[in-house]
Amino acid sequence: MNRKFEEKDSYLKAEKKVTELKALYIHIVIAIILIPTVIFINYQIDKFTGFVWFWFPIGGIIISLILHVVTVFKIGTDWEERKIKELLEKEELSKKQTNGNESY
Repeated sequence: MNRKFEEKDSYLKAEKKVTELKALYIHIVIAIILIPTVIFINYQIDKFTGFVWFWFPIGGIIISLILHVVTVFKIGTDWEERKIKELLEKEELSKKQTNGNESY
């Protein structure tokens, strides 16, 4: 029973991650379409004045993309814990390798 629960839990986590990634990819595609469109509109409207305002919406688009990436990959939440675990595993592996070499 416990194994089925773990499998279902793993499946639900994977499904949630795929949904988050899909939303991020859609956001990126929209940004790729929107940025050149905003630049084009800026140059069509302000041909004569020369005021370049497209940087403001592009800045907002880029900031929203960065925030979306951070939330999807959870860069700020548990990276320290993951890094500690990774370093401990490397150290344990190197200890096993050195202990294996001493037996010769």
